[in-house]
Amino acid sequence: MDKVILDGKQVADKVKGSLASRVEALKEAGVTPCLATILVGDDPSSETYVRMKGNACKRIGIESKRIHLSKETSTEELLEVIDELNQNDGVHGILLQHPVPAQIDERAAFERIAIEKDVDGVTSLGFGQTAFGFGKYPSCTPAAIMRIIDEYKIELEGKHAVVIGRSPILGKPVSALLLNRDATVTICHSRTQNLPGIVKQADIVVAAVGKPNFVQGDWIKEGAVILDAGYNKGNIGDVDYEACYEPAGAITPVPGGVGPVTISMLLKHTVDAAELTL
Repeated sequence: MDKVILDGKQVADKVKGSLASRVEALKEAGVTPCLATILVGDDPSSETYVRMKGNACKRIGIESKRIHLSKETSTEELLEVIDELNQNDGVHGILLQHPVPAQIDERAAFERIAIEKDVDGVTSLGFGQTAFGFGKYPSCTPAAIMRIIDEYKIELEGKHAVVIGRSPILGKPVSALLLNRDATVTICHSRTQNLPGIVKQADIVVAAVGKPNFVQGDWIKEGAVILDAGYNKGNIGDVDYEACYEPAGAITPVPGGVGPVTISMLLKHTVDAAELTL
């Protein structure tokens, strides 16, 4: 089998292309899809991410409502802002940019987002619905991984998927999505013993650990599919791309792999949410 580079930019362009006509139809019906992004503090990386998401919205006609709060904001003040957005019929999706300053109870803030506006898949209710197989808006990076798998027609049924990472908005939900598609799923983490040996058994590897070049080439079974959800300083993924390229049957690059599709899924979820208000 020829090696496949899983081109996230191509997948993202296809997703965004399919949204343009839907946004136009919504506007003709008197509804402009709107994503509200909340940024607390002045973290440069977070500011960049929020700006990128806003620009992506504008390119396909989604309104981007940006709320920038000071780094001294309290949990109570943030919850009041989220309540206002929940009650605003003109807002269809709410995104609270992670991380928030230390004095804020981030989980309480996530939980305050109304389920019908949780387009980033951060609430425990949304996670539960995803795990049960009927969630409308899975976390966007897991949704992106599944979209790449589907676009490239990668077989999941009966395959062994190893997910490295157990975060509530990446490792855990992508494991549930893979399990719901009849993959056999092993979740690994910082306490896992013999991690290389477990990864070596995988038909599909999802790297979501947040450590640059963590996954090594000699961990990879010949022909395995590698989906690198890591994005570290210097545009480096969680997978040692050069070393893993040789044994892999298919692999996502960083940048240009999972990342662009993640943003496109956020846009799709916002449009989905707007359509449900008609």
